[in-house]
Amino acid sequence: MRTHEGYDWVYVLDGKLRLVLGEHDLLLLEPGEAAEFDTRTPHWFGATGAGPVEYLSLIGRQGERAHIRVGPKAPLSE
Repeated sequence: MRTHEGYDWVYVLDGKLRLVLGEHDLLLLEPGEAAEFDTRTPHWFGATGAGPVEYLSLIGRQGERAHIRVGPKAPLSE
């Protein structure tokens, strides 16, 4: 686990991403899900062991939060 200045935003493209913040093993993110956190909190994220994970990560050095708008999931088209 590591810490640094800033804010981190992760978005899962494929696979499952495990996120550990401080003493809490918090999240198992799936494709289309995102998380954001203050990077001064000790953290680790990576694959779950069930296979690889592909994700995007944005890190803001100035500590500003990334903002996203979330709406209901659209139905899958056939």
